[in-house]
Amino acid sequence: MRLLFAVVAAALSASAVSGASWAQPTPIPFRAAQAPEMKGEAMTPAPRQVPGDATEVKLSFAPVVEQAAPAVVNIYTSRVVNRSTGDPFFDRFFGVGPQKQNSLGSGVIVSRDGVIVTNNHVIEGMTEIKAVLSDRREFTAKVLLTDPQTDLAVLRIAAGEPLPYLEFANSDAAEVGDIVLAIGNPFGVGQTVTNGIVSALARTAVSISDYQFFIQTDAAINPGNSGGALIDTEGKLLGVNTAIYSRSGGSNGIGFAIPARLVQQVIASATRGGGLARPWVGATTETVTADLAKVLKLDRPIGAIVGDLHPAGPLAKAGLRQGDVVVEIGGQPVFDAETLR
Repeated sequence: MRLLFAVVAAALSASAVSGASWAQPTPIPFRAAQAPEMKGEAMTPAPRQVPGDATEVKLSFAPVVEQAAPAVVNIYTSRVVNRSTGDPFFDRFFGVGPQKQNSLGSGVIVSRDGVIVTNNHVIEGMTEIKAVLSDRREFTAKVLLTDPQTDLAVLRIAAGEPLPYLEFANSDAAEVGDIVLAIGNPFGVGQTVTNGIVSALARTAVSISDYQFFIQTDAAINPGNSGGALIDTEGKLLGVNTAIYSRSGGSNGIGFAIPARLVQQVIASATRGGGLARPWVGATTETVTADLAKVLKLDRPIGAIVGDLHPAGPLAKAGLRQGDVVVEIGGQPVFDAETLR
């Protein structure tokens, strides 16, 4: 057993095995001719401090909301479904037949030329998709890419003029306790802003999508907020709201957002054309539990144990062997097997 504190990102180079490919953890560069202009990738976060006096406590988020809210849109979708009792006689007299089914969600404009990101589950299976801007203008949206595995979808609208959009925050620099705002259209009541903090990072035990790596927040998120923006106090997009833990269907203060870093990579694939490159490690892994940590003589249960290795996979090429424990990659901690994915 070897304890690996870091795996050099360059060693995990792009590979292709059975149609899969390794995607570098850094965001894909954006070119003006291929993708929308995106900023906000400064790696040094602004200094954080608590309010110094009562005056600072009374400060308002209004300027941030005024800047960010116009870039958050309402997504209205519909489709025609055929409902039947199975008996033509009852279908005829009880009005069962083709019916229009409507749904709603939220989305975020991420480029001035009308590229919008939302959740895949907001538009999945729908035949008509409309984006309604904060000034009430409506546009039919064209689907550029849908990705059920990350629960993201990328749309485009043709407004004929530059649109307000959100720059991306560096989600890797987010810290627990950071103040965040959630903007969306809960229950279809109209654009709503709620605030909270980053409750946790790198949440992996959430069965929402195949790639489980979420920002957790206590900002109120309700049905209709899906696809909406989670922004920081600079008005930059920190994540895309996607799910909540709830027994009643309403907010219980446990919401999850897809980090901006992953959102950027999906948008880049959609706007440049071609398929979405999937990250892979080329190995089976197991989370280091408390019992395994004792057996391996580790001081704490963290990391992922490498199992079977694909000979052409990135981990094998980086020199890892069966039984190695990975606790960090590219400067980012690996808490468990899901984090390594």
